[in-house]
Amino acid sequence: MKYIKLLRPKHWVKNAFLFIPLFFAGEIFNTSKLLHLLIAFVAFSLIASSIYIINDYKDIEADKQHPIKCKRPLASGAISKTTALLLFALCILMGTLVASFVSEKFMFVLGIYFVLNLLYCFGLKNISILDIMILSTGFVLRVKSGGVAADVAMSEWLTIMIFLLALFMAIAKRRDDILIKQDSGKEMRKAASGYNMDFLNVMLALVSAVMIVCYLMYTISPETQARFHTYRLYYTTLFVIGGLLRYLQITYVENNTGSPTKILYKDRFIQLTILLWVLSFYVLIYLPTDKTFFE
Repeated sequence: MKYIKLLRPKHWVKNAFLFIPLFFAGEIFNTSKLLHLLIAFVAFSLIASSIYIINDYKDIEADKQHPIKCKRPLASGAISKTTALLLFALCILMGTLVASFVSEKFMFVLGIYFVLNLLYCFGLKNISILDIMILSTGFVLRVKSGGVAADVAMSEWLTIMIFLLALFMAIAKRRDDILIKQDSGKEMRKAASGYNMDFLNVMLALVSAVMIVCYLMYTISPETQARFHTYRLYYTTLFVIGGLLRYLQITYVENNTGSPTKILYKDRFIQLTILLWVLSFYVLIYLPTDKTFFE
């Protein structure tokens, strides 16, 4: 159990972003491409786990001071440093081997993700603003990897919105760190010195507003309307705004955004908005309905 906890399989849900390009390309039932994506998902998850391991290894002392992270296998002493490094190497080896069955281009993008996050673990995460930019770029690279693995194009709108969404969640997480610092008097991460509550609140408001505007522009763009054969796509903005408002409520009212993954697993309101948003696009892309119904 402790080894599974070190690999953080619960966080593999983030790698579901790999399937986004194939879904919007209308080919999610293409078995050949879906198989490639499943293999890519395994490879990406293994490499991501290697990053989680080395990050925990580097942060052992800091995690011991954290009210939640102190329970991690390395910080608690449940797993030795030597064992962790061996698992780190094994994940890289297995991840690279699995990735080789996808394509060289996929391996290249995956390599960029690995190097970028390795640099993040070894110092870049201590630089405020740059830390959240790198985290957000990681999600863009996930989507890019999915597009490469499935051999489908990734639109600029998709890239922008994925980056903004990831940036939004990263800012909320940093806000949670500041709250812990205020309560305990201990700084959870070095980059936190470059943030304060006012700055983070302004950034959250700014990014959420830009995200909504970008999504509206996407739904009313001529290319999108022509692709989905309807100009009523902006109705789906209801689910986007609902999900964002709920996340802001968790951030400002409940002060509980330390783990976006945990929120995704447990918050029924956000799960419902995501489900309805996906279903609305599923109907438009995959069901043989008369599109004049949406006019």
